[in-house]
Amino acid sequence: MANTQIPVTVLTGYLGAGKTTLLNRILTEEHGKKYAVIVNEFGEVGIDNELIVESDEEVYEMNNGCVCCTVRGDLIRVVEGLMKRPGNFDGILVETTGLADPGPVAQTFFMDDDVRAKAKLDAVVTVADAKHLLSRLEDAPEAEDQIAFADVILLNKTDLVTPAEIAKVERRVKAINPHATVHKTERCSIAIDKVLDRGAFDLDRILGLDPDFLEADGHDHDHHDHDHDHDHHDHDHHHHDHDHAHDDSVKSVALVSGTLDPEKFFPWVQEVTQKQGPDILRLKGILSFDRDDERYVLQGIHMLLEGNHQRAWKDDEARKSKLVFIGRNLDEEKLRAGFEATAA
Repeated sequence: MANTQIPVTVLTGYLGAGKTTLLNRILTEEHGKKYAVIVNEFGEVGIDNELIVESDEEVYEMNNGCVCCTVRGDLIRVVEGLMKRPGNFDGILVETTGLADPGPVAQTFFMDDDVRAKAKLDAVVTVADAKHLLSRLEDAPEAEDQIAFADVILLNKTDLVTPAEIAKVERRVKAINPHATVHKTERCSIAIDKVLDRGAFDLDRILGLDPDFLEADGHDHDHHDHDHDHDHHDHDHHHHDHDHAHDDSVKSVALVSGTLDPEKFFPWVQEVTQKQGPDILRLKGILSFDRDDERYVLQGIHMLLEGNHQRAWKDDEARKSKLVFIGRNLDEEKLRAGFEATAA
């Protein structure tokens, strides 16, 4: 069942960060895949007419096999329309408006049963402008939310900033969301497969539980962790100085436990998300349940939770449960105590 679901990527980022460049590349490059791109405004994308094979009112078909359409009204209706088209898509990309919180768009793919049967949220990709991101983060909570929501962040326009500035921006990004994969780009030039069909909710990569991933990326990983600790320290330090300014900043809480009792875990996690839903931007976990040979993968956006069994635990895997919350006003001690109390 699961593999028939089309992966959906939600693309977000501030106006001018470079989303349009990325969309145009997907719609015009010869990448050999068939993607459907859903945009807010055709005008913004500025599709070259010579590349359009045919168009009806709603959908433009490109000569590289991809299609592009606009969201008029209801996103679910647009997605259902695309899925009725003959021939399968390799993926669907949904662009959100520059100021929008990507949450509601991502949630769409949890809520509608027909859509859920055919599509699955693959990743939230945020395009950020390396030159302006820090000032955006100061004055616009949406910019912080977009970073917090992301599975993949393209730190774009790196050609316009110094290496020291990039390092500073990257540290700030990691402080908000240490679990996203960050790619530094110029003009969004990045291999399409680094953005689309990431299997980001196959969570292994995000939570660093996949040994192959750690080997491939091991050195880098340590380095980031180190950065992150350093940052944390910085962050706490700020806390004392201007309490008022930093209280509502986004942070992440990572919890680890052994095998859990599902009868205790689900009521607890539901209560936490119901009470703190607006503050919880993302929740991700890989869980080991008592008397259950399969890994359970859980993800949430605000109050909506979705989970399923992913695959059997391998013999050599330590059966651990790992849960990450990204949000505002999170009480780490309380969350940890609650999580640990659900142990089998």
